[in-house]
Amino acid sequence: MASIKLASGYDMPIVGFGLWKVDQNTTADTVYHAIKTGYRLFDGAYDYQNEKEAGEGIKKAIADGLVKRGDIFVTTKLWNNYHKKEHAKAMAYAQRDAWGLDYIDLYLIHFPVALKYIEPEKLRYPAWWGDAEHKMIETDKVPIMETWRALEELVDEGVVRSIGVSNFSTQLLYDLLSYARRPVSSLQIEHHPYLVQDTLVTMAQEEGIAITGYSTFGPQSFMELPPSFRARAENVPMLFDHPVIQKIAKAHRTSPGQVLLRWATQRGIAVIPKSNNKARLQQNLEVNNVSLEKAELEEISALDRGLRFNDPGFYLKKPIRIFD
Repeated sequence: MASIKLASGYDMPIVGFGLWKVDQNTTADTVYHAIKTGYRLFDGAYDYQNEKEAGEGIKKAIADGLVKRGDIFVTTKLWNNYHKKEHAKAMAYAQRDAWGLDYIDLYLIHFPVALKYIEPEKLRYPAWWGDAEHKMIETDKVPIMETWRALEELVDEGVVRSIGVSNFSTQLLYDLLSYARRPVSSLQIEHHPYLVQDTLVTMAQEEGIAITGYSTFGPQSFMELPPSFRARAENVPMLFDHPVIQKIAKAHRTSPGQVLLRWATQRGIAVIPKSNNKARLQQNLEVNNVSLEKAELEEISALDRGLRFNDPGFYLKKPIRIFD
């Protein structure tokens, strides 16, 4: 399987399975089946509330002899309420134990904003930002440097192997690079033809930071969410149906989904789609069997609208304006 070399020296598969919105009750079986299909990268997060179940699926696959621990790459993320050093370290240990693994491959700061501490048992999915009414949202005065130092200590202690960030801007990356003792191995961002983020992608790759794109299918990823989260997605054409994507898919005798995924991987960006469809699971894994022409890549990129769907400055009742 194709992989990306991280600045830490470890290899990360370029196609993985995303655990966002995977039902807790079916996560273990879903992960186990994904491993049988050939997936080796699993992308999770504390606020997805399915880490324990994902770990159960991995451990069953190991016990059944399908894979060894070293074959699997686990990414997970530190949520916003735990940015203080003591909270970040405690959460990382707790998350590793939830997965039931001896280490986490890649640990990311989920968003570049610190919120007031909430006891973990009170933070429950799908109230991603604290509670359903967002009344518990309150920013805290914790610099990114403090959180990053905590993550570096986690590498020193063997809890995680590589560390990185998610939803960061070029400015925040430059600042982070000025004091990072351990390499910034990865940046995870929303990335699809409606949000190409060329400057951010170029800057990160120039600095040796591997990029993972989430929501590669654009608005499709948000249509099953509550109204405030999907409002922007409802007002644009689905990328699967876009004439440009349809035309290129037809030319290569492949699916629109594979075109979108291959557009990303040909830009050197890892992808983490999910699917409950067995055939599509296999197709997503084989995305690199398709090769798009330079003109086709440019035609897809020209669909850029600067349109962000995962924007807490837009969908929260108490906005957090990270991207404004």
